[in-house]
Amino acid sequence: MTGQPPPTAPEPSPYTSAPDTSSLEATLHAAGFPVDLLTDEQRLVLSKLTAEELTLLLDVKSRLDAVGPEVQAHGEIAGGALF
Repeated sequence: MTGQPPPTAPEPSPYTSAPDTSSLEATLHAAGFPVDLLTDEQRLVLSKLTAEELTLLLDVKSRLDAVGPEVQAHGEIAGGALF
């Protein structure tokens, strides 16, 4: 012990308006969202989601992904025609 206080997390800069979205982006990336392709505006919208909204978004994505292969197969077989 050197008598110095333990290090603390740095304070967010008052000069930046972008919230820290690294945890949110990691969650979305793990769910298959192309977070690296999002615009700053899209990231800002996502950063303001409530926990319930994020849960709903992830649930909808999961359900869409579950039927994705069947929908994609129809597109490949029918040449992309919708029916």
